[in-house]
Amino acid sequence: MPPKNRKKKGHDPFFSNDSRKRHKPNKNNDHEEDDAEIESDFDEDGFFAGDDANADEESEEETGAEARKRIAQDYLQMVRQIAKKEKEREEVEEEEDEEGGRDSLVAQKLIKEQQEESGRVRRAIASRVKVSDDGFRVLVKHRHCVTAVALSEDDLKGFSASKDGTIMKWDVNSGQCERYKWPSDSVLKSHGLKDPQGSATKQSKHVLALAVSSDGRYLATGGLDRHVHIWDTRTREHLQAFPGHRAPVSCLTFRQGTSELFSGSFDRTVKIWNVEDRTYMNTLFGHQSEILSIDCLRKERVLTAGRDRSMQLFKVHEESRLVFRAPASSLECCCFVNNDELLSGSDDGSIELWSVMRKKPAYILRNAHALPMDSMKSDQNDSERLPNGNLENGYHHAGNHQCSSVFSWVSAVTVCRNSDLAASGAGNGSVQLWAIESETKDIKSLYKVPLVGFVNSLAFAKSAEFLVAGVGQEPRLGRWGRNAEAGNGVSILPLKL
Repeated sequence: MPPKNRKKKGHDPFFSNDSRKRHKPNKNNDHEEDDAEIESDFDEDGFFAGDDANADEESEEETGAEARKRIAQDYLQMVRQIAKKEKEREEVEEEEDEEGGRDSLVAQKLIKEQQEESGRVRRAIASRVKVSDDGFRVLVKHRHCVTAVALSEDDLKGFSASKDGTIMKWDVNSGQCERYKWPSDSVLKSHGLKDPQGSATKQSKHVLALAVSSDGRYLATGGLDRHVHIWDTRTREHLQAFPGHRAPVSCLTFRQGTSELFSGSFDRTVKIWNVEDRTYMNTLFGHQSEILSIDCLRKERVLTAGRDRSMQLFKVHEESRLVFRAPASSLECCCFVNNDELLSGSDDGSIELWSVMRKKPAYILRNAHALPMDSMKSDQNDSERLPNGNLENGYHHAGNHQCSSVFSWVSAVTVCRNSDLAASGAGNGSVQLWAIESETKDIKSLYKVPLVGFVNSLAFAKSAEFLVAGVGQEPRLGRWGRNAEAGNGVSILPLKL
């Protein structure tokens, strides 16, 4: 049996690739017949098995081809994906580079704006500014003398006030006006208004000053009623009346970027208020006479000028102050050029440029607003000439700075924020534009623009695209002069850079 098994195993088609024929059965040997039959069965099975194996091989060959095709397609797809990712990464990198470049430009612009806002960088626009031949045009009319004007931070809205208590909000482009309505006495008292004290016998709506917060939400006004009034600019509703001053409120200013309000008064004090919280904060002392003008930038430093011939810089945080003495009998107005330079106008017709490092003016421009009749006089001799070549104001005598002509008093000065462009106004019939030369410490004349009346307030647009002036027939703080030919209102001067 083992040999037979070896033979059967040797002829098994499973172990051979050759096809075998079916053997004829041997009748003489039953055992062989059985073996043949067995072998026949195996051969038959092997035959069919061989066919199945061939079919499987063919199937395996086809599957392999498909697999190789699939693998090739997968590899190709992978290569495409890699290429796509690389391309996307390159595009992202390019976009990042572009965005980085844009971000860098934006950052540089923001840094420049922040430096300009902080006063560390000044815009040189005085040499490029041009005034149109049309000059000033009337934008808003008032019934009485305009005492103050102010502009919103975006230069789109303006505010003006007059001696009759009228407060107007107007659009810079169209001139369309909206009037603020004073609430009843009972409402005012509920908002904090106190009864008149001292020499005052009744409440007065006479407004002398106004200021607008940097966010444009609040309008502050002050006048003869000795209160500081807070208004909502969106609804034109009265919000609060701050008592505390014992004399008329003559000037107001907001600290830039905050709701901190400073008010100057004839009572010789400066009071600090928080408009957002409706609270009183502090009082600053130092002046020996009425405070007439006030200004503030981003730092907690307040600049004031008064009739005591001094201009004072209060450092609120340090609780100290710097005192600057002027040769004039009275400083009518003042403003910051930047954190280190100051500008003032006086009643002798001169404009002074100051440095915070010196207590005396770095430069004095006399005769800034001389009367036309005086400027044409030919009988003035050289002894009346000043070192800068200008002639002394009309009705002046050498060595005497007391001016007897109210028309030549410098009643308003302003500077375009963080630039070298300044403007001044008086009652001589013109507004002067000046260039502030910080390096040479002098003031150069740019344009003399006609404007009839007393220029009681000036305000530059932050963009330097225009200048607005509050004009009246009388000075802001009194009636010691009058020009019946002037119109009461707000005038605008377009500027081109």
